[in-house]
Amino acid sequence: MAGHSHWAGIKHKKGKADKQRSKIFSKLSKEITVAAKLGDKDPVMNPRLRSAVQAARSANMPKDNIERAIDKSTAMSGANFENLRYEGFGPNKIAVIVETLTDNKNRTASNVRTIFQKSGGSLGTQGSASHNFKQLGIIKIDKKDISEDKIFELAIESGAEECVSHDEFHEIQCAFSEIYNVKKNLEKTITNFISTEIEWVPLNSLEISKDDRENVVEFLENLEDDDDVQNVYSNVNLGNI
Repeated sequence: MAGHSHWAGIKHKKGKADKQRSKIFSKLSKEITVAAKLGDKDPVMNPRLRSAVQAARSANMPKDNIERAIDKSTAMSGANFENLRYEGFGPNKIAVIVETLTDNKNRTASNVRTIFQKSGGSLGTQGSASHNFKQLGIIKIDKKDISEDKIFELAIESGAEECVSHDEFHEIQCAFSEIYNVKKNLEKTITNFISTEIEWVPLNSLEISKDDRENVVEFLENLEDDDDVQNVYSNVNLGNI
């Protein structure tokens, strides 16, 4: 998959562009609203909000949408959103981590459990799947904005552990606890970021046959389509779909 475990690399290649764009905007808007509610409404003073706004801009979300999402944080003072993580095993026993942002954990748990069960998989307890992954801070920058040599040098100077250049973007990896410190150093030179996220990176990739891919992709898509789901990570290697 593009990058590594994250599902984002495949989503754009499977058509349904308008529907996907709407889903992506919805998830980004929710993250912006919650980040603004939990911290300062000025992105300069709020690293989580700044990262969410930068991700929204990278996804070409209109400026008006971003501003509305920030303003909405004032109106939703009574709503309490929680970041909840679910772990389990999907078809072909692939390990899966699902990150959600929800104001109703009973609804979310029920929906996620149903998607797992319909695929022949099952939800597990905390830690049941995550031992197949490591958590890393992942910062992505468009390759058009800086050369490989410059970003590698800058990444090391900023305190990153690794810098990998892919076809369309540079991926800077660091300890997840240091992600905003590294990002702050990078911002002295770079203004545009595709994303800044703490991701679950698989320790080893699971290979499956071409015949099994359709079921696995459908399962991952169903998880992604749930309104409460923000991120889906898996240890399956789906190749170039």
